Amino acid sequence: MEKAVIYREKEEFKDFHLVLKNASSNQFYEFSFELDDFPNIRIRNIANLHDTGLTFENNKISGTPYVNNVHDLDIEFYHIHDESSTEIKKIHLFINADPKDLWKNIPSDTDDIYHKPDENSYKGNFLDKKITVVSKRGRSHAHEGKFRDDDFAVKALPGGWFIVSVADGAGSAVLAREGSRLAVSSVNRFFDSEDILNNIERNIKNIYSFQSSKEMKSEAGEKVIRLLYEGVYHVYHVLDKTAAENSFSIKDFHTTLVFTLTKKFDFGYVILSFGVGDCPVSLINPDFSEVKLLNHMDVGEFGGGTRFVTMKEIFNDDNVASRFTITCVNDFSYLVLMTDGIYDPKFMTESRLEDIESWKTFFNDLGGNNDDRAKVDFINDTDIDEQLLLWTDFWSRGNHDDRTLAIIY
Repeated sequence: MEKAVIYREKEEFKDFHLVLKNASSNQFYEFSFELDDFPNIRIRNIANLHDTGLTFENNKISGTPYVNNVHDLDIEFYHIHDESSTEIKKIHLFINADPKDLWKNIPSDTDDIYHKPDENSYKGNFLDKKITVVSKRGRSHAHEGKFRDDDFAVKALPGGWFIVSVADGAGSAVLAREGSRLAVSSVNRFFDSEDILNNIERNIKNIYSFQSSKEMKSEAGEKVIRLLYEGVYHVYHVLDKTAAENSFSIKDFHTTLVFTLTKKFDFGYVILSFGVGDCPVSLINPDFSEVKLLNHMDVGEFGGGTRFVTMKEIFNDDNVASRFTITCVNDFSYLVLMTDGIYDPKFMTESRLEDIESWKTFFNDLGGNNDDRAKVDFINDTDIDEQLLLWTDFWSRGNHDDRTLAIIY
């Protein structure tokens, strides 16, 4: 090839307006060079990348940049008919600041009488399955050094029963953090009773016995709901008593509450559930083709407001029984409880909680399909609680509430 042609093609590539897409610090970045218009040009290296945290390989820039700035890069290229001669083309890479870095992370006051950790996590066995739960203080609270208002509790109970409870303290309540803690701990303690569980179990067996009449099944179901109701009403009394003893109003302890009380029987997994507030409890079938919402959601009908277990009118409502469900399935793949810090950014609307495609998207997100490449591994799950806690640090514009997520798998 004539030297003049080689020179011209090199100059044309130098003059070509090449724009790299912008990157964001702490988010995975990838850019492939498409050189279809320059078939004789090859990129040998890109200089100055070491200052960005990125690497160049196989005609591609990739990695996770860590410094927001404008970086001057040198594309070192050659012509395939003049490989010994390396030319330079200058380009710019803009790395935007990570929005997360604009938020302060001020520790909460450890000397406060109602202090609790800014984040918490748990993993363990649950029935013949496993469970992991995490709770992280939201950015809005961390920015002001406030407390985590969410909470959770997991407990193995007598007779093979297990309970997991999740609560979201109201942001407007000054002691919401203690309200949520008391709610989950007191409901778990209430059901830590052989007498209560034996009573529940006798009625559960009557519900699912072939020998029981329709009337017997109905009566047994009412008895189970009555026992669950007593457990939730106990939570109300604990909160009311604590408020009175410390010269507070029960409104100062406003909190939502959801829980599942479960056991595996010969005829299937029985899942007893309750919910007040806007925290969903969802059950996904074994082949991930169907999802069922197991609790009443207090959204929409109250003009966007939620309801709390600290509200006495909840217990006087004629429809209070609708807050309890009795479910029996042969098996399931996931049982999930979450607060609105997860639900709002990931599902946005209540209808999507019963849409299996939305749940597939959600678990793909957990599997690493996200901007942070944060992955929760349900197979090699040695560090699953740490992985899930890291995943909950995801960025979602306008969604900075506390985040609590429990997954039985």
